[in-house]
Amino acid sequence: MKHQDTFDDQEADDIKVSVNDFIIKATAVTLKQMPDVNASWDGEACRQLQSIDISIAVATDRGLITPIIKDVAAKGIKEIAASAKALAKKARDGKLLPEEYQGGSFSISNLGMFGISDFTAVINPPQACILAVGRARAELKLVEDEEGNEKLEQHQLVTVTLSSDGRVVDDELASKFLETLKANIENPIRLALC
Repeated sequence: MKHQDTFDDQEADDIKVSVNDFIIKATAVTLKQMPDVNASWDGEACRQLQSIDISIAVATDRGLITPIIKDVAAKGIKEIAASAKALAKKARDGKLLPEEYQGGSFSISNLGMFGISDFTAVINPPQACILAVGRARAELKLVEDEEGNEKLEQHQLVTVTLSSDGRVVDDELASKFLETLKANIENPIRLALC
């Protein structure tokens, strides 16, 4: 199943992180708020997972690998950024340990740095979901100021697409997940409070 949404990409005050680090944190907060999405299919039944361990897709000379940032909900954005960078380097150097790429509860694949606006990613079993993240792009939006006057403002938009295993995350739950993720990203203060 494919679910897609577009949202404003805003950066938290005085924290310099990549769009991807911000999305990883927002996804972890959303999974914490919606634990039914933090689940996997064990071959016979759905199993809700306790820890929010997010796999991030990394392209290497040997193909795609998904190292795991463990217990993401408990980490700050800077810690997530440092973990993602270190794991990506280990992946490219071929030095990941099995426990650093096997398992995980949810995957994120970001092709934005390659100029891709939107795409659909393939689920990494036994995980139930993968979030495909496109590039950030500027868009003009008509907004009303406090006096009721309309003006054009530039906003950064990112398109994300959620692929989900319908046995675990049905269309309704997937849609609610994207709505909550969008709200979390558009209101960065929510990320600091979780």
